[in-house]
Amino acid sequence: MWKSLGPAMARVSLLEALRAGLGALVAVGLLGLFLLSPEIDTEFGLYLVAPFGASAVMVFAIPNSPLAQPWSVIVGNTLGALIGVSLCYVVPDAALRVALAVAGAAFAMAMLRALHPPAGGVAMAAALHPEEIFPLGLWFVLTPIGLGAVSLVVMAAAYARLTGRIYPFRQYDGPVGQAPGVQGVSARLGLSEGQLSAILERYRQSSNLGAADLARLIGAAQMEAAAQFAGPLTARDIMSPDPVTVAPDTPLGTVADLFQKHRFTTIPVVGDGGRYAGTLHQIDLIARAARDAGVLKGRFGAAMARLLGQGGAMPEVAQDILRAGAEGVAPDTPLAALLPLMADGEVHAVPVIDAGRVVGVVSRTDLVAILARRAALDAG
Repeated sequence: MWKSLGPAMARVSLLEALRAGLGALVAVGLLGLFLLSPEIDTEFGLYLVAPFGASAVMVFAIPNSPLAQPWSVIVGNTLGALIGVSLCYVVPDAALRVALAVAGAAFAMAMLRALHPPAGGVAMAAALHPEEIFPLGLWFVLTPIGLGAVSLVVMAAAYARLTGRIYPFRQYDGPVGQAPGVQGVSARLGLSEGQLSAILERYRQSSNLGAADLARLIGAAQMEAAAQFAGPLTARDIMSPDPVTVAPDTPLGTVADLFQKHRFTTIPVVGDGGRYAGTLHQIDLIARAARDAGVLKGRFGAAMARLLGQGGAMPEVAQDILRAGAEGVAPDTPLAALLPLMADGEVHAVPVIDAGRVVGVVSRTDLVAILARRAALDAG
């Protein structure tokens, strides 16, 4: 019983708490210094209102929440102000006016999918103080409320970019412009946006989580379970040692031969002194062949025919299609960290790097083999 009265949210790291607090400090400080005065200004409406503090906490502390996205912050606060101001003119009784303002704001925000809890405070503040509202009238909706809400959103977006977070956070998009990892995770789960959203609605969580958040949580739980099943293995335990590599100046015709001969989909590239330089992906080679041929080839062999024409002599080299930003992993990287790297379709193999040199490669085949071996041992 008493446990139910304790915190219901997961522990937040000190760094994340400092990031949120600093963001709110900067945003509200800038609002008070340059846009909205801490003192009530009934002539121009350029003053701070208390609900902006709550809005600041949401956009900086929980920027992924559907309740903290720009549409909710701006439209929700504006609706609250509009309803609160309107009721000041038509409902003389203060208690009834305040109750109607909060209830009306909640209804309107829910209907427009713009739920933002601080907006209920905006509606209540307007309904409680008609003497401050009457000099401004409906101008109160635009300033301070509209101006303040837009300013918070702009500052939250800039702060998120500076601190490595995503805001606005699009909960679910198509293949283009989506939040990182959403498409891969949802595809791996075999669940569409509609199915994920239906789960959230069924458990009445659609206002707390988005489809992308749910997909990542389910995917993370699956990966954690798989890692526990596999045991305390590392990249060194399951990698294929002494992998085939190429130099940056290796002709693409030679690279194509290697892909065909070994049935690889990824080949590491090493530069001077055997230093890791990046990776070559079979799909990039096919794309280059298709571009050179001027027509997209549907089969790997047909595309390679273009590359291997004239005895394989091609001017292009590995450097031309190298993915220099592709990261490797250290030999002591646990299997739990390797699984997510190759779970999203595009990455088929990850180079293992020790002191800047490629010492092995972990492929999907390696992962499947070790998981199958563990399953057989458990079954026995």
